[in-house]
Amino acid sequence: MQSTATDRATVSRIIRARRSIRHYRPDPVPPPLLHELVDLAMEAPSSYNLQARSVVIVSGDEGRRALAEATGGQPHPQEAPVTLVFVAESKAWCEDREDVRETASRLGAWSEKFAAGLPEAVRLFHEDLRDRGLEREYAVKDAVIAASFLLIAAESAGLATSPMNGWDEGEVKKAIGIEGRDDLHIALLVPLGYPAETRRHPGRRDPSLTRFGETYGR
Repeated sequence: MQSTATDRATVSRIIRARRSIRHYRPDPVPPPLLHELVDLAMEAPSSYNLQARSVVIVSGDEGRRALAEATGGQPHPQEAPVTLVFVAESKAWCEDREDVRETASRLGAWSEKFAAGLPEAVRLFHEDLRDRGLEREYAVKDAVIAASFLLIAAESAGLATSPMNGWDEGEVKKAIGIEGRDDLHIALLVPLGYPAETRRHPGRRDPSLTRFGETYGR
């Protein structure tokens, strides 16, 4: 489906309007809306479509308090009615992901030949990543891409977010019940809710300092 100028303007407005919010109202996020936002996050692309990322929805008092402690006492994981924990699954390539192949084939997205050859291609690719110590990095990238979709979807729904990268991974894992799992990694925490504050746009660097052609630098 081709986007219209109005669609593009709406997306641009949403992206430019989004701010990271630290203080939230206690109003709950309606479960249908919450689930829709997480589903939209899962629409994000992933390497080989393995979808090696999941989201843990933490809305209970105990869980949010544990996440606040894991972030060094920052207020937003506990103030927000929901904190989403994006989990990267670095060993997903070792698992049976037949459902991924079956769905893609049924929808006509993958040819029979491509689907049949995918397991071997996935194995070779990820064994190389493993040998170079990059399994975790690749999985985390996929999870962060999904989180970025969530940030934009939440803004469009009138909700605020604050992507957090400052936390104790072991404590976050403990809070969501995956303590000791070396195959699972915390990619991002995203408090989600209705804002209790307004933040002004702090501005961005001049594009001439961050946008280059062909090679890096000026």
